[in-house]
Amino acid sequence: MSIFMSKMCHIKFLCGLAELNQQTLFRSDIFMNMNAVGIDVSKRKSTVAILRPGGKAVGKPFDVPHLSADFQSLIKRIRELDGETRIVMECTGRYYEPVARELSQAGFFVSAVNPQIIRNFQGQDNPLRKVKTDKADSVKIARYTLDSWANLKQYSLMDELRSQLKTMNRQFDFYMKHKTAMKNNLIGLTDQTYPGANAYFDSPAREDGSQKWVDFIDTYWHVDCVRKLSLTAFINHYQKWCSRKKYNFSKSKAEEIYGKAKELIPVLPKDSFTKHIIKQAVGQLNVSSQTVEQLRSLMNETASKLPEYPAVMAMKGVGPSLGPQLMAEIGDVTRFTHKGAITAFAGVDPGVNDSGDYSQKSVHASKHGSPALRKTLFQIMDVLIKTKPDDAVYLFMDKKRAQGKPYYVYMTAGANKFLRIYYGRVKEYLAALPTSN
Repeated sequence: MSIFMSKMCHIKFLCGLAELNQQTLFRSDIFMNMNAVGIDVSKRKSTVAILRPGGKAVGKPFDVPHLSADFQSLIKRIRELDGETRIVMECTGRYYEPVARELSQAGFFVSAVNPQIIRNFQGQDNPLRKVKTDKADSVKIARYTLDSWANLKQYSLMDELRSQLKTMNRQFDFYMKHKTAMKNNLIGLTDQTYPGANAYFDSPAREDGSQKWVDFIDTYWHVDCVRKLSLTAFINHYQKWCSRKKYNFSKSKAEEIYGKAKELIPVLPKDSFTKHIIKQAVGQLNVSSQTVEQLRSLMNETASKLPEYPAVMAMKGVGPSLGPQLMAEIGDVTRFTHKGAITAFAGVDPGVNDSGDYSQKSVHASKHGSPALRKTLFQIMDVLIKTKPDDAVYLFMDKKRAQGKPYYVYMTAGANKFLRIYYGRVKEYLAALPTSN
């Protein structure tokens, strides 16, 4: 009986071994049919390398100009490959976007990865001998594709939406700087024609970007436009101006403005030249302000289409302006593997300095990440400091401030804590969303 049982166990073992060999052969067959396409993207052309497992090259790396006919040739060449194909490129600047979009719309698996990941990837490279050419970079990207095959994230239309939002944010930042320059220019000119007129009103900008003090200077561009009138005449004129511009009228404010005008001494005379340069400066500022508000509105509208929008907008210190800016610079939060990764991306992670028994307790933030994201984070921290909400981040910063920590220290610490909370809340919110079939 024992001999019979022993033979049966031996037969089962052989059958299991045969099944295991078949599975291994099947998996090996799939593995050998992998095509890793690495693309090094530049401004006007891309360099393409195609590798199979084991580093076997499918031809030499080749260049593809960013022209429609050449893209179609590339698509045809990739489709002729046997087996499963995955395409990887670095998400550098804006150059990769048309390449990723064309190949993705052609039905290929496309992944855009952070350039720092490719830079740190060694593969079969000799770390003692660095070769930096487009062909070598494309081969390195292809090797990374093979090595990270199962963990690659596919490029999607949502990535295009995020890319558009990021582009809007960069334009928003550009026009904000332009608006500030135009504002300072107008104030500088006004100091020579109507000193202090820019400080008469503190009303916030309207939805179209117009501001009361700018409209006031547009009409009363020189102090003589006010003081050459009688008090009654100016009050009547100012009241009509408020009605026409749809501003609130205050008689006491009109009297205050008239009284100050009587005491001012302008530098430039009230003539056609002075009027021209003031009107021109006002027009330029209004155009910049209008563009900023249009971009602000468009960014909020675009950000609202992203799945994490409700979770982000519910956070303290974040509003319809800073919320979209924050989402634009962080991008897809799921690409970060842990909380430390997102703080490192922003450059608000604490540095490390230790050797042997020595360990420095206080080290400056790395500041190796995105400066645009750090700027947005500091603006959010500034809102929290001013509004003083019942919020964990504000309470944390207030505690650090009470301990006598310098401004930059507690603001950076607050940004770090905010990002960690952001990471947890957004990932939790996205995980709870129903998945579409």
